Amino acid sequence: MHFQLIDRVLERTDTRVTAIKAVTAAEEYLKDHFPTFPVLPGVLMLEAMVQTGRELTDPNDPPMVLGRVRALKYGSFVRPGDVLEIEVKKLKELDDGSLDLRGKAFVQCSSGRGDPAIACVGRFTLRPIRLPSPSTISGCNDQLISSCASCE
Repeated sequence: MHFQLIDRVLERTDTRVTAIKAVTAAEEYLKDHFPTFPVLPGVLMLEAMVQTGRELTDPNDPPMVLGRVRALKYGSFVRPGDVLEIEVKKLKELDDGSLDLRGKAFVQCSSGRGDPAIACVGRFTLRPIRLPSPSTISGCNDQLISSCASCE
């Protein structure tokens, strides 16, 4: 399953991208997180940073997946009606094609009062997806993984 969590990219350079996510009461996960106090789950804040970070990659390159998360900290709650503004900066490219990134997510409260508060901040690595070669999977030989009867 693939879903796009960020709504729009606001700004993009070779080393920095800014995007937004408007949180609405209609989002299904809010019904359970939490029933009497709906807030954007922390893991979805991280996913928003990951998806924003992917905007720094070339679409012709292999897909990038989350490889590592470091020093992730959460601050303010993000509630329905709030807007999450995500900024991701490329710190460096690693030898294996991975990207070392720093992300910050700010919550702009629907009330419009006060300055944006930090909802989430941390470093993470995006790495190229690594699929096992068919020869390393027992019984697959040269068949594609998705069509191998012995892997189902």
